Amino acid sequence: MPLTHFDAEGKARMVDVTEKKETVREATATGKIKVSRDVYDAIEAGTVGKGDVLSVATTAGIMGVKRTADLIPMCHILPITNCKIRFEKDPKNLEITCFCTVKVTGKTGVEMEALTGVSVALLTIYDMCKALDKFMEIQDIYLCKKTGGKSGEIVNPRMEDRGEEGR
Repeated sequence: MPLTHFDAEGKARMVDVTEKKETVREATATGKIKVSRDVYDAIEAGTVGKGDVLSVATTAGIMGVKRTADLIPMCHILPITNCKIRFEKDPKNLEITCFCTVKVTGKTGVEMEALTGVSVALLTIYDMCKALDKFMEIQDIYLCKKTGGKSGEIVNPRMEDRGEEGR
């Protein structure tokens, strides 16, 4: 399959979606941040000095989704109809996993928006907690699932063993 963001001369271009049919499209992405015990406990106890970390990260992730076209040069500006951010905490491994699901009725998908939402949410956790630990690690950001458009439903094989969790 040829790359669609390049013209015949190999120059970058925005894909023309004028003739594409509008469909309901949805994408879910995930990623995680590995933190120290001090950071994990502070998030759980609500004692991080900058406020409620996961609430702020949720808001930041949604804002990131809405600003994706400002950050990724060839993304179309999309009328996002829904965005959900949720977190799973793993006290044993000191990890917080973020899921971002984005929905639109449009001519192009929202995969980049979901990936941006996860990235911004995790970066916000890092920013809010960096006074406690500067060596947190953001890891494993990837697309879980997408629906709609010409290709229909696609589920990342990494998600099959998680059941409904990334959906």
